[in-house]
Amino acid sequence: MSHVVDAQAAAALDPELLRLATNGLKKLAADTRCRSAFVDNPLMAALLAPAANRYIVAADQDGLFERLPVLEAKGYRTGVEFVGEEARNADEVRDVVDEYLKLIERHQSAGLATPTQLGFDLSNVGSLISPQTGADNTAALLKAAAPQGIGILISMERSSFVDDILTVFKGLAEDHENVALTLQAHLHRTEDDLATVLPLGRKIRLVKGVYNEATDVALPRGTELNDRYARILERILDHGNPVAVATHDATLLELLDSRGLLERVEELEMLHGCRPPLLKAHKDRGIPCRVATVYGQNWWLHFLHRLAEYPPVALTALADLYEPERVRFGSEY
Repeated sequence: MSHVVDAQAAAALDPELLRLATNGLKKLAADTRCRSAFVDNPLMAALLAPAANRYIVAADQDGLFERLPVLEAKGYRTGVEFVGEEARNADEVRDVVDEYLKLIERHQSAGLATPTQLGFDLSNVGSLISPQTGADNTAALLKAAAPQGIGILISMERSSFVDDILTVFKGLAEDHENVALTLQAHLHRTEDDLATVLPLGRKIRLVKGVYNEATDVALPRGTELNDRYARILERILDHGNPVAVATHDATLLELLDSRGLLERVEELEMLHGCRPPLLKAHKDRGIPCRVATVYGQNWWLHFLHRLAEYPPVALTALADLYEPERVRFGSEY
């Protein structure tokens, strides 16, 4: 039985209730008290692990490299992110960078026919110490990854970080062909930012945007945002940049399909555990599809954001807590 909440039942829910539930889950995700409690108290992680296992592909690299070939054998490209919070001191940053260097080294013997794609927030590799630290660490990883054909995707973060991220990306794009960037359609500034990003010629991953932002900064979810997403995507495609559509929204995908945009993209990407049957349906019709996997143990933020994207799946999480065997890796792909 699919874990996806029945769409008709979900549609019957009060939209305002869903909006408040989304904001409530994002508030919990961002609450530093909860995040500290998760890191410091193993009980919290142990209690929630059966539900988080739907979205966290493995606890460590050993588990990760056992599972990536399973997804590849089913016809998917893969992506990898080491899950974690914003790194605020040199030791935390070094641990994250070392983790990615080990990933790159192990990739050679992982048995993957197609190179995976690595991704991370600049704040996790040093940009909170200084933008230059984030840039230098990313450059080192890009250089290490290039001989194996591994691309590195820089994630986009909250709106207050965007200027620094774009500055770092522009500098890296001039020297590294394997760097890519995430753009958030919900930010009002993104259409203007295209003038800076598109001429660099690098791959773009287009998302709606997950962070709570003020209305003068970003659009809420809805028809207007879907239209803006399609408009931005068309501009990227017309310019000739490689682009990944990253969304779990079936309504948005139908809109893109109706405008003939979906068949022009480099790939459709979804996070592991989020609507696998929807991704499989697009793979089966010939659209290249990537499963973006997340591994590691500091997954509080990632897990809560997955629930916040579509609050009715909180029911799925409760069912997984009660019956952990419901989560069978790869079964719905």
